[in-house]
Amino acid sequence: MGIVNVTPDSFSDGGRFFKAEAAVAHALKLVEQGADIIDVGGESTRPGASPVEEAEELRRVMPVLEELAGRVNIPVSIDTMKVGVARSALAAGASIINDVGANREDPAMWQLAALTGAGYVCLHMRGTPQTMQMNPAYGDVVAEVTDFFRERLGRLTRSGVRLDQIIFDPGIGFGKKIEHNLKLLGALEGFAHLDRPLLLGVSRKAFLGQISGGDPESRLVPGLACACLAVAAGVQLVRTHDVAQTVQAVRMAEAILSTRKA
Repeated sequence: MGIVNVTPDSFSDGGRFFKAEAAVAHALKLVEQGADIIDVGGESTRPGASPVEEAEELRRVMPVLEELAGRVNIPVSIDTMKVGVARSALAAGASIINDVGANREDPAMWQLAALTGAGYVCLHMRGTPQTMQMNPAYGDVVAEVTDFFRERLGRLTRSGVRLDQIIFDPGIGFGKKIEHNLKLLGALEGFAHLDRPLLLGVSRKAFLGQISGGDPESRLVPGLACACLAVAAGVQLVRTHDVAQTVQAVRMAEAILSTRKA
């Protein structure tokens, strides 16, 4: 899943693709590099990011989505917490809702997914992007994320979302300290019993630099290490800024893993 941030304040690419033309060109480049899904977002979800009004988020993402609809033949995902943005994005050709706000109580987003049949990424987060890193605490982070997925699965299916639409994302970096992120990464294989695909997003995140050193641009290698371990653990989707390198690393990991099944 290749990331296209149509934002001026992304932690990873600093507004490089804020203009629609640049975002579309970047998306097409990611497709050439081997992306299987393009994930377009118009609101930063970095810790402490300021919320964006719905009209502004639509202004950012809709020209990109409309242009991509006629130019790519792979699924496009909308990374949003707003039902109105998701609805417009799906009407423009997106087919997946990547929902950082899956911890909400309002079922409107789930009802939209049920009505449209769109894929739905259910991400675990404590609080909101503005509050999530204010001393997050867990008794057992793996158990608590697992319980969240089970509880959301019930809510989603009661809202009419089919099982085959649902993807789980443990939300690395979303309301977690370093030790929580590492425990979740070490427990990815255990989520298989939920019988839903897993998406992992660690690309350029701060905890990588805290462990290995470096700014966002130099966190590629530790991110690739996580991606390869995730593939070995059964993760089906890897969300990344660095598509070409991740494709190469994942293909190598898969080639090695295939010998175990032979």
